[in-house]
Amino acid sequence: MLKYIPATDRHHASPVSWLSSYFLFSFADYYDPNNMHFGPLRVFNDDSIAPNSGFPQHPHSEMEIVTIVLDGEVTHEDTMGNKTTIPKGEVQRMTAGTGLAHSEFNRTDKPLHIYQLWFLPNQKGLAPSYEQKDLDLLDTKNELTPIVSGQKVLEDVVYMNSNSTIYWSNLKEGKEIEFKTFPIRNTFIYVKDGTIYVNGTELGPNDQARMTDEHVVQIRASKDAQFILIDLPAAEANY
Repeated sequence: MLKYIPATDRHHASPVSWLSSYFLFSFADYYDPNNMHFGPLRVFNDDSIAPNSGFPQHPHSEMEIVTIVLDGEVTHEDTMGNKTTIPKGEVQRMTAGTGLAHSEFNRTDKPLHIYQLWFLPNQKGLAPSYEQKDLDLLDTKNELTPIVSGQKVLEDVVYMNSNSTIYWSNLKEGKEIEFKTFPIRNTFIYVKDGTIYVNGTELGPNDQARMTDEHVVQIRASKDAQFILIDLPAAEANY
């Protein structure tokens, strides 16, 4: 079963002048009891941050936090002692675990565009940890490239404590790819640019598809497209 969610159904928040954020799930001042999470995917925020601004230090706990930089550069500091920059095309993962605090700023004169995803961890009480990697995700062609995963059999990915995998794809017009799954798994797709057909349903920029009880996900680009696909466990016992 495929649930199509158009871009217009996202919740838009701009609590301060320098931030424009679209929430795909309940977050902050947006609460919908029917849109709390999809499997262990608890938060997916599509954030645009103005130059020379950002989030001052704030705490997190018991969450796997993934940041994907699409344009610009994030300056990050945390209570684990990390002081890093995350440029376009790189991915960061923080295990908040028993607790940490961090800040995220756009210290440049150009706009910053990120996706930030939070996953419920597969166990509580983990020690906080950090990983960052350049995955050249924006240069991949006509394939699903794993970028973050809890599957240790996958190489050259950022590891997270969740039985989930985030894939990125740049799919050229007319090209098709197939993702094999199982009814015990869920599949989530969010389109950045272009147009794709997912099992016959058309998705444009910022549209979502949430799929359950599927065996195969067939994706065809009718315009050059960039999108995220997330493979997720359906049952809480498998998070």
